[in-house]
Amino acid sequence: MADGLKQFRRDAVKIATQDNVAVALVDLRANDAVLVDGEPFHLATSVAAKHKFALRDFSAGDQIFMYGVLVAEATSAIGKGAALTTRNTRHQSASFDAKSRSNAWAAPEISAWKGRTFQGYLRPDGQVGTRNYWLVVPLVFCENRNILALREAFQKELGISPPQPYRRYVAGLLRLYREDRIDEIQTHEFSDASVSTPPAPIFPNLDGVRFLTHDLGCGGTRDDARTLCGLLAGYIHHPNVAGVTVLSLGCQHAQIPLLQDELQRRDPRSTKPMLVFEQQKSNLESAMISEAIRETVLGLIKANRVRRTPAPLSALTVGLKCGGSDGFSGITANPAIGRVSDILAALGGRSILAEFPELCGVEQNLIDRCTEAGDAEKFASLMRTYAARAEAVGSGFDMNPSPGNIKDGLLTDAMKSAGAGRKGGTSPVRGVLDYPEYATAPGLNLLCTPGNDVEAVTAQVGAGANLVLFTTGLGTPTGNPIAPVVKISTNSELAHRMHDIIDIDTGRIISGDVTIEQMGDSILEQVIQIASGEARTKAELRTQEDFIPWKRGISL
Repeated sequence: MADGLKQFRRDAVKIATQDNVAVALVDLRANDAVLVDGEPFHLATSVAAKHKFALRDFSAGDQIFMYGVLVAEATSAIGKGAALTTRNTRHQSASFDAKSRSNAWAAPEISAWKGRTFQGYLRPDGQVGTRNYWLVVPLVFCENRNILALREAFQKELGISPPQPYRRYVAGLLRLYREDRIDEIQTHEFSDASVSTPPAPIFPNLDGVRFLTHDLGCGGTRDDARTLCGLLAGYIHHPNVAGVTVLSLGCQHAQIPLLQDELQRRDPRSTKPMLVFEQQKSNLESAMISEAIRETVLGLIKANRVRRTPAPLSALTVGLKCGGSDGFSGITANPAIGRVSDILAALGGRSILAEFPELCGVEQNLIDRCTEAGDAEKFASLMRTYAARAEAVGSGFDMNPSPGNIKDGLLTDAMKSAGAGRKGGTSPVRGVLDYPEYATAPGLNLLCTPGNDVEAVTAQVGAGANLVLFTTGLGTPTGNPIAPVVKISTNSELAHRMHDIIDIDTGRIISGDVTIEQMGDSILEQVIQIASGEARTKAELRTQEDFIPWKRGISL
């Protein structure tokens, strides 16, 4: 763990010994006196909370270090105690090479977690799910309309229709209009407190039926079709899925045999029920839809027979993701879930760190953590290829930080990446995956995805994550159709302001009320409850079911 993360001060923190900048933990004014590692500093300028200030004088061209790694270059003179801005710094990251050394890992103490279990769904292939869903997917965008028709037919009758507070609000406003009470429309307030109690589910052991749509399957390259089929195969093979209904048009690139081939790679024993319906082989659309409904109902009956049983924590696969990051992400929420990742690794569980554009600058650390030379070479090659493709279209990793990231203290991609990489903890890297490969190695896995929130989470779940830990400093509603997405705020102000989408607040680390270790342990306790079905995430309660396949283009 970096030196400064063990004990915070109220005003500012230097994260690692090598750093030559510090992070403001509160808004600081010019001439304020602050202590950093016991050394007093008088600020030359005002520094907003989450932003950085210089711990020494910089000249143009000097390198700036944070988290112990190179994160920027000074573009002009920066005086000691002055704020770093986009005007006086620019992106710079360290180069990387082949695996140069082996990292000795000090695994966390796990005696308190040995023997702990969660209540999960044991599948015939040995995987354990945290949810029990039936999946309905199209092989090509031409079938999206039929997918939506199936969704409309099933949701209400199964008692799983999402609440419609906005529909009731519109109805109330229109009622005022019909009653010629137009002057009251402006003051008619919205309320979602009157959500009716849903009827008892017909299939109590089924968490629901999920209907995916996408805009792929044809019109692209053959590689695009195989990539899509690989992603869909990952969802079908996923431990949270009991079975699947697949709709195909028939003439598209993404053919049924291609999907079956990708599924065979992930599940050689073909243990998952898959119902396939091809429209061009049916006389009428209605004939295909009615047959799909009938066979799907029979599938739901079988899926409802599965019960939750105790499973070891080693059966969990957890995705590690950040989105809407801020200047606190790398010092609160990200290292807290990094501890969760390390505990799972020590127990024999699995975690997946993605977002390759947000690993820029920490490549050498991850390369050196790879246990296999082949994985180290694969990761380096994927990073170089991704960077080259971005540069070929006039972009680059340096363009990754969003306006919101920059406003809240993440001035360069390397600065953002150094904090983002802390989600992976310190454990050895056991596997490196190219999208849309499936994670099988216990321990930390690296998965090539964009930084785009939904594309990355979609890919992590397609790689087997049956629960995703998602940190955010600015707030994002991101969810997934089949895997719980746990939203973790980096600061308490966000947790209070957007409490409808935040599940866990790690802002107390800043105030010193809890340590990173304590917060990580608390998160893992909540993970066990969510994995067991004893608690639902805010994204689940809000039916936030985002699904966007990555088309392997340049998405940062």
